Amino acid sequence: MTRTVWPGVPFPLGPSWDGRGTNFSLFSENAERVELCLYDDDDTEERVQLRHQTAHNWHGYLPDVHPGQRYGYRVHGPWEPAAGRRFNPAKLLIDPYAKAIEGPIRFDRARVLAYAPEGEDVRDNSDSAPAIPRCVVIDESFDWEGDLRLGRPWAETVIYELHVKGFTKLLPGVREDLRGTYAGLASEAAIAYLQELGVTAVELLPVHHIADEQFLVERGLTNYWGYSTIGFLAPHAGYAATGTRGEQVREFKGMVKALHQAGLEVILDVVYNHTAEGNHLGPTLGFRGVDNAAYYRLVPGDERHYIDFSGTGNSLNPVNPSVLRLIMDSLRYFVIECHVDGFRFDLASALAREFYDVDRLSAFFDVIHQDPVLSQVKLIAEPWDVGPGGYQVGNFPILWSEWNGMYRDTMRDFWRGHTAVAEFARRFTGSSDLYQADGRHPAASINFITCHDGFTLRDLVSYDRKHNEANREGNRDGTDDNRSWNCGIEGETSDPEVNALRDRQTRNLLVTLLLSQGTPMLLAGDERRNSQGGNNNVYCQDNELGWLDWGKGERDEAFFAFTKRVARLRAEHPVFRRSAFLSGETRQGSGAPDVWWFRPDGRRMTQSDWSRGDALALGAFLNGAEIPTPTTEGEPIVDDSFIVLFNAWREPVTFTLPPVRFGRRWATELSTAEPELPPNGATLAARATVTVVARALRILRRVA
Repeated sequence: MTRTVWPGVPFPLGPSWDGRGTNFSLFSENAERVELCLYDDDDTEERVQLRHQTAHNWHGYLPDVHPGQRYGYRVHGPWEPAAGRRFNPAKLLIDPYAKAIEGPIRFDRARVLAYAPEGEDVRDNSDSAPAIPRCVVIDESFDWEGDLRLGRPWAETVIYELHVKGFTKLLPGVREDLRGTYAGLASEAAIAYLQELGVTAVELLPVHHIADEQFLVERGLTNYWGYSTIGFLAPHAGYAATGTRGEQVREFKGMVKALHQAGLEVILDVVYNHTAEGNHLGPTLGFRGVDNAAYYRLVPGDERHYIDFSGTGNSLNPVNPSVLRLIMDSLRYFVIECHVDGFRFDLASALAREFYDVDRLSAFFDVIHQDPVLSQVKLIAEPWDVGPGGYQVGNFPILWSEWNGMYRDTMRDFWRGHTAVAEFARRFTGSSDLYQADGRHPAASINFITCHDGFTLRDLVSYDRKHNEANREGNRDGTDDNRSWNCGIEGETSDPEVNALRDRQTRNLLVTLLLSQGTPMLLAGDERRNSQGGNNNVYCQDNELGWLDWGKGERDEAFFAFTKRVARLRAEHPVFRRSAFLSGETRQGSGAPDVWWFRPDGRRMTQSDWSRGDALALGAFLNGAEIPTPTTEGEPIVDDSFIVLFNAWREPVTFTLPPVRFGRRWATELSTAEPELPPNGATLAARATVTVVARALRILRRVA
């Protein structure tokens, strides 16, 4: 039987089902012929040539193809690796615009390298189809029941970075068949926990469809974190409990809807800087075989090789308009069709490079800023890559927030006793030196102490060096920049003094994070002292080492209770989450500046105090009177005023409270040395003295 193929239309790209049939469209600027490969339930392949080409899009409409249809592509063209042309029709290709992909690459079933064993210039003619997962045509319809993006203001946002699988795989209360899935994250137990903790947004490690690297599979490992994308419009099939023939899309949307109903925003960690195909010796899975020279940045004059700004072997090429369109179509799809609230862009500096240098006015930014949809969602940059000049903290344009690596490094160093107070104060008050001059606000600083990439909070204060032996790379992977936390012992210990110091340091870091101006991001599990045994790079550990440990030890439960208490303090008091930068100036009628830093003797910090390298104790008065509202029309907010006493020194420090114009009487709100101390106990008068033990902080609330 000859299948009917109508000309169809070039847009939208990918498969589009209209209720009667499906239009297919594939971009390839340099191809000579394109075959659509259809597969039935027995995996019998039928090839259909797409004969029509418009604006480099190969397209055709098949009236008898419906949702659930499995497919792939074979693309014909020149095999000239030295010139960047790597077409090989023997290799089945994943559609860059697929909305659903069935599963993993099965490296053991067929050769996925497009070149032959005898040399990379020889084309390999063996069929890769047995190894390549099929793409699936889907039905886009979904009952959102009136759901909309939440649009929570940045100043009210607390981000919780989690892994879809790792968060729920061992979570009590989640049904066994739902653990580690989108449905598991949408379960009552998972949502109740997030609400109890007090976060407002989940930032999901990559959920675009993932392809494991062959070297990991050969070691019995996988790319657990998922920074190895092969499908930018397809939710990863491995996180679906309901099926992989398109059911994963419906389950993903259901997860978003459930989280929204609970008041939780959904932010996706997206990886548009590279793909899973690696360097010139890597596999041919999709982009490389569809049009290598269009999709990737090739070395000028040496097109066999790839420019690599990501450290993974290749860099996607957003300078090509059709590749930039793919990125934008992916973003719009997840906002419009899947209702996500924002994105965190992995190695975002790589996307900002027009030709080589990072360019703040690149087409990537221009397109997003003029887009009526994308310009309105939360946009977060990881503001660096591995290329020259790639560290761009503070240099992204307005509308963007940034992972503030300077904040992370400064806060770690301060509590270890390795940084001066001036840098600490800049970061605690929102990093105005980085974000104020170009019109951004404190929320542009995404503050974090730990993230998925590195030690957990518990391990940070428990290990002086990494322990990544389980990754089978000779402990050479991951960074090894941890410094001594002066505990004297590495790893687990029964020494009560060491444990007390470690617990106090974790509380110091947590309180500093949640009460700093800016947007806090908490790593999942840190709120209950989750450990990875000193492994600071569990990217390949899809097991108990990488999953969250939900053990209910007494210290873990106590730390969880303390975390909730600090999160409530932030949520209840706008003084800790201002929408404008602190100025140090006295506002009319308040009688005191919005922030006033003082020495342990109660006197104002001087220029010489700020420049001292050995100063590790200081206090901050935070004025709750007349806090500006986010809009100029709103009345100022009136909140309580607070004093925060920081002591990162190895000995106790006695502080004298500020004079009466800052407040007549003060009560302890919270102490990291006495975490169970209830608030509003005995009060202290202005100019009274308070002793803060070594490496601790104390928060006082003004009561008169």
